[in-house]
Amino acid sequence: MKILILGSGGREHAIGKKLLQDNPFIELYFYPGNGGTNKIGKNLETNYSISELYFFSKKNAIDLTIVGSENFLLDGIVDIFKNGGLTIMGAHYQSSRLEGDRMFAKSFMKKYGVRTPQYKVFTSYQKAINFLKKTTYSVAIKTNGIAEGKGVFLVKNKQEAEQALNYIFIDKKFGKSGNKVIIEEFLKGNESSIISIYNSKEIIPFLSAKDYKKIGEKETGSNTGGMGSISPNPYMKNDIWIDFKKNILEPTLEGLFLEKLTFFGFIYFGLMITSTNKVYLLEYNTRMGDPETQTLLPLMKSNFLHIIQSTFMKKDIVIAWKSLCSCCVVISSKGYPEKYENGKIIKGLNYLKEPFYIAGAKKEKEEWITSRGRVLNIVGLGKSIEEARKKAYQKVQKVYFENCYFRKDIGL
Repeated sequence: MKILILGSGGREHAIGKKLLQDNPFIELYFYPGNGGTNKIGKNLETNYSISELYFFSKKNAIDLTIVGSENFLLDGIVDIFKNGGLTIMGAHYQSSRLEGDRMFAKSFMKKYGVRTPQYKVFTSYQKAINFLKKTTYSVAIKTNGIAEGKGVFLVKNKQEAEQALNYIFIDKKFGKSGNKVIIEEFLKGNESSIISIYNSKEIIPFLSAKDYKKIGEKETGSNTGGMGSISPNPYMKNDIWIDFKKNILEPTLEGLFLEKLTFFGFIYFGLMITSTNKVYLLEYNTRMGDPETQTLLPLMKSNFLHIIQSTFMKKDIVIAWKSLCSCCVVISSKGYPEKYENGKIIKGLNYLKEPFYIAGAKKEKEEWITSRGRVLNIVGLGKSIEEARKKAYQKVQKVYFENCYFRKDIGL
């Protein structure tokens, strides 16, 4: 069986490793992939357009394509593959707008009664500033389009708000994604990530996870694509799960049916759990999270390929999980998420025990070399979060590259 995985980070390496672990007979292809994926499969090194990826898949009899990165979804790859008779796991273009267009997502939430913070939309710097003069802080300022997880600013005063709006509207740091902004009610509490699988009939949640988005310890500094995560999330108590299903998952499912947004793929719920034990939906993603995927898949006892195959057949899905906890620590290049250096030699990878994943590194001759902002995902497993965390950081100490950086408080 031939499987093509689209994306280039630790998430795609984790998906490939889990599939291969459960099904050693499969043949993996990655586009564009990284040094880690090239060790377990074959990276497609030519620059492919969406249509060229389709013809490659047809020509090479690819049995299944799994979309890891959101950009492919928003470029309509699922529509093209499905219309051409290829099997692909991911949201079609219209559904992917739940992630790629926050205005679209917010309107969907409001229409179907999905509990979410109050918000307003602005298309100009001055109108946004004028609104903020009349409001009380704190607020969340978000770009309308995708921004690799970095287009969210939690501001506590006028100065921070002006800086964020300058960054988006004036400096155009996010390009077209920043042509519109959403100013949202800021909720205090604890975040939770729920990755789910969707078979066009029902939404089946995975274990809960907690993502650490800020570059600095104690959740300070700039937003990143994620500096670590843990699972299960200790804040997702039973009553919280009940509230989530009633006020977020079930109305989302109803809306997907009524809006004809049915597909075979993944839905990610980014949640906020407030001090009153109410759950609010902050965002949808229409693919698996990063680094939550790297945290969750080592805990999955079920055969991941069988789950995906059952999804396409609309079979009832029951996922078995190990009775363990997981902690993932991201090691990044100095300067990430802004300017960072590449080309640093990584030492110690040969001494690491599984699980760990390559997020941004390549192999040159006998050396591993950094190639992106987020470089490594180091995972520890244990009977408790504390034990998983301890094992993860013991492994982190075994690897090194010049000016490497990691948060020391993941899981605390």
